[in-house]
Amino acid sequence: MDREWNDNQPIYRQLRDRVVAMILDGVLNEGDPLPSVRMVAAEYRVNPITVLKGYQQLVDEQLIEKKRGRGMFINAGARALLLQGERQRFLTEQWPQISATIHRLGLTAQDLLEASDTGGASPKTREER
Repeated sequence: MDREWNDNQPIYRQLRDRVVAMILDGVLNEGDPLPSVRMVAAEYRVNPITVLKGYQQLVDEQLIEKKRGRGMFINAGARALLLQGERQRFLTEQWPQISATIHRLGLTAQDLLEASDTGGASPKTREER
């Protein structure tokens, strides 16, 4: 995890987002234990209550579970649940803007596929063909 915090959102939220990213990236898998609250607090020099609050959000979202006396673990299905939410968020928040740009620029599906195949190189416009 990155050791730097930004001022745009609370540290507990940033901590939660970092754990989510680790789950999505496959760094943390189902059944894996999370580092202890004390260990994270000491390593990142934050208050243990801040770490606990970030972890509690993950519990509330049913991504991790507390096992009394053993710690916190990634729930089965956590990655699938996150992917579903991230996909839905992309389709409702980001896709409308991307789609509007595509239409505004007059790009076709073929243009997008060609750009994807060439690693983002600029496709020829219809006028250039």
